[in-house]
Amino acid sequence: MQDDDATQHPYEQCQEYPVPDATPLSHPLPLPDATPLPHANPRPRRSVLYMPGANERALEKAKSLPADALILDLEDAVAPDAKAAARERVAAAAASRGYGHREVTIRVNGPGTPWHADDLRAAAEAGPDAVVVPKVDSAETVRAVERALEAAGAPDRTAVWAMLETPRALLDARTVAAAGERLTVLVLGTNDLAKELHAEHVPGRAPLLTSLSLALLAARDTGRAILDGVYNDVRDLEGFEAECVQGRQFGFDGKTLIHPSQIEPCNRVFAPSDAQVGHARRTIAAFEEAARDGRGVATVDGRMIENLHVEEARRILAATAAITARHSPRPSAPGL
Repeated sequence: MQDDDATQHPYEQCQEYPVPDATPLSHPLPLPDATPLPHANPRPRRSVLYMPGANERALEKAKSLPADALILDLEDAVAPDAKAAARERVAAAAASRGYGHREVTIRVNGPGTPWHADDLRAAAEAGPDAVVVPKVDSAETVRAVERALEAAGAPDRTAVWAMLETPRALLDARTVAAAGERLTVLVLGTNDLAKELHAEHVPGRAPLLTSLSLALLAARDTGRAILDGVYNDVRDLEGFEAECVQGRQFGFDGKTLIHPSQIEPCNRVFAPSDAQVGHARRTIAAFEEAARDGRGVATVDGRMIENLHVEEARRILAATAAITARHSPRPSAPGL
């Protein structure tokens, strides 16, 4: 490593890591017949990779990475004197629609910075899947961003993702999450949050557990998706996977990433396992059989099940079907 590595984005620091190919799930299951649940977020967001907006090669490489979503970054990954050029490059990349199934978002610079308004205008014109807004700590911030996007002509499909990175944001997370019509995803900014809390980064993240819980409560109460924060040590894949498991157990929909080497384990951890899928299928079948027979009780693997277990089973199968669809070949146009 060179002496100036500390100034580089992790993507540039660790190019020696190979990027695994995307692997389809081994259980391509159909979506069960059921009304979608209001808290279900069927679009896969297991792995959400930050890409430095100033790095043209990285933006091109992202087209071949097996991440579910990309955040083309104009904030932390871009030096002040490179902001304008990066804005133009990222807007062109998002507008190209060249990233296939990947959800493409743009992270703008935060409210109150010299670049925020211009970033929002450029993002609105590019029309990405979403605009990621850092340092969101109030409902008014969300509403101001939505007004700016609409004034700049953003298409209806462009959503807002709000980053929660401060004590105020977490204490008001429910109000922030309910603030806007375009707001669909909450993103934890755990590095900034730890700094604000004067907390240490330790295995298990004990200093952050209250904040993670508050954010999850807000997301689930308002029907938003929610993404866990980044893991900083790109060489510690064992520690990274352990944090992915923790995030999944908490209930996060996925995790934000800083290097391509983190994609494969993240996709694997946040996808339903074969055992979960099998249990979900048995749960639905047993419940439907009990209903047909007029029985008020059904059991699966020796345990009683009820409506709440069926809802969770349907959520698991819906997530599995959405992930499987990502790997299915698209039908060719007629005559091709």
